Amino acid sequence: MIYPKIPLAQTVVQLCKAKGVKHVIISPGSRNAPLTIGFTNDKYFKCYSIVDERCAGFFALGMAQQINAPTAIVCTSGSALLNYYPAVAEAYYSNIPLLVLSADRPEHLIGIGDGQTINQKNVYGHHVLLSANLRLDVQSQIETVLEEQKGIQAHNEQRINEAINVALFKQGPVHLNIPFDEPLYERMEALSVAPKAINLTVTPKQVEDHVLESCIKDWNAATKKMILVGANQPNDIEQKWLNKISEDNSVIVLTETTSNIHHPSFFSSIDQLIAPLTEDDQEDFCPDILLSFGGLIVSKKIKQLLRRYKPKQHWHVHPKMAYDTFFSLNKHLEISPNQFFKAFLPQVIHQDASGYKEKWTKIKRWRQKQHECYLKEIPFSDFKVFSKVLGSIPQDYILQSGNSSTIRYTQLFPMNKTLEVFCNRGTSGIDGSTATAIGCAVVRNKPTVLITGDLSFLYDSNALWNDHIPDDFRIIVINNQGGGIFRILPGPKNTKNFDTYFETTHSLTAAQLCKMYGLKYKAVSTEETLLKALDTFYVNNGKPKLLEVFTPKSINDEVLLNYFQYIK
Repeated sequence: MIYPKIPLAQTVVQLCKAKGVKHVIISPGSRNAPLTIGFTNDKYFKCYSIVDERCAGFFALGMAQQINAPTAIVCTSGSALLNYYPAVAEAYYSNIPLLVLSADRPEHLIGIGDGQTINQKNVYGHHVLLSANLRLDVQSQIETVLEEQKGIQAHNEQRINEAINVALFKQGPVHLNIPFDEPLYERMEALSVAPKAINLTVTPKQVEDHVLESCIKDWNAATKKMILVGANQPNDIEQKWLNKISEDNSVIVLTETTSNIHHPSFFSSIDQLIAPLTEDDQEDFCPDILLSFGGLIVSKKIKQLLRRYKPKQHWHVHPKMAYDTFFSLNKHLEISPNQFFKAFLPQVIHQDASGYKEKWTKIKRWRQKQHECYLKEIPFSDFKVFSKVLGSIPQDYILQSGNSSTIRYTQLFPMNKTLEVFCNRGTSGIDGSTATAIGCAVVRNKPTVLITGDLSFLYDSNALWNDHIPDDFRIIVINNQGGGIFRILPGPKNTKNFDTYFETTHSLTAAQLCKMYGLKYKAVSTEETLLKALDTFYVNNGKPKLLEVFTPKSINDEVLLNYFQYIK
């Protein structure tokens, strides 16, 4: 086997191998050559070459999102690692394990005017769980220097082990900054180091008895309880606990498409339910106790409502973090939802006479009935396109959603419970949706479809610049010729200033990008042609496919805003 000659590069590679880091995304460069040599010459690793570091970061994030284990990204020195930053921030706020390996120049070559050199130490600030600057190898036959090298080796081994352990057990991004001196390309046929992997044994936390007893007492005394579920991994919550919760008439459960939990009695379209409410209804809707779990919430409307009419108590269940989203958080239960429900639910007393869930279930059914009626009346528009597109996705697909209006439209429609739904809601940016979806598709053995807007897709078009896209990967671009969500928000519209600086009106299409990158392309602009295209869109013809749906931007906002009036 071939190894890089530099001991530090060997140490990084061997510890990644020992600790189960299998997927490595490499962006080309010279300073990172020792790592590239080490990873690509070991058959244990699955290596991917992606030129654009921003896309490489999101590609790796999409993989780590699916396998729930650290995925490594490797880059050269200088501005290269800055391009990872959007993906690093998303990983931080979405609790996704990401291992950033940035090559650097030795300290004595920094700040002297060399190219591709910046201050790389701690460059990600508060957006990583750990940042470690490894030490440069010292190679000499002098005895005192050899002793120094032993200390350097021990320091580096400890920091590498610590970083990978933190990424895995605390679920988030870590950064190892790795200095290499020239020559960079020398190789050898035997290892010169034997680093030891340090494995951690993590004991799950338990809720203290008095805290659990207090929760049970307060819960049993309340007549209006709400459970709000944010982003959640598919099949993460045991169905028996969801069934148990559904039996209590004093509890309503609000979910989103990214919650990935399903029950007929749950409320899966939050905005559809609450957007038309009067002030009196809003106040009546708000619970005595709010219990939340999962990641960040998409619905802005539920945030506004619960901030205005605050629950008396808000408990959040999560092993790592709790955001005071509604300015009423008074308990952070630092365990998994399954652990909490196992200890909590058997001691809960159902309040069937409450009527809380019964009332809002009637309103939910009315909204759903009006929803179906509205779909029959409206013209071809974004709203109608989402109804047709979401209903066309085959069983057992992975759905990756773009941000902005895409994920918000998706919340308004019933979701096939066999689908797994994901969206980069950590920072809610449009910048890496395509790359994330491709990374997801590469690492999973299930077909993946990305639904995205035109600006998000064009912004991330370099994501298609790789040789790893599966043949069954599908992209649906809803092209309303600009940032359509800004037409829904308050403010002046239909002015040159608005068109240029907010909506960013354009006439671009995905056609030439598909031709350049080898995707099969189809464009439609009517309901009839859309339905016809969807009939064969998911058939595997040996190429990834992109369907671009052009909608009339002049009526999309009106159709959506009228919807909330119609379903009252």
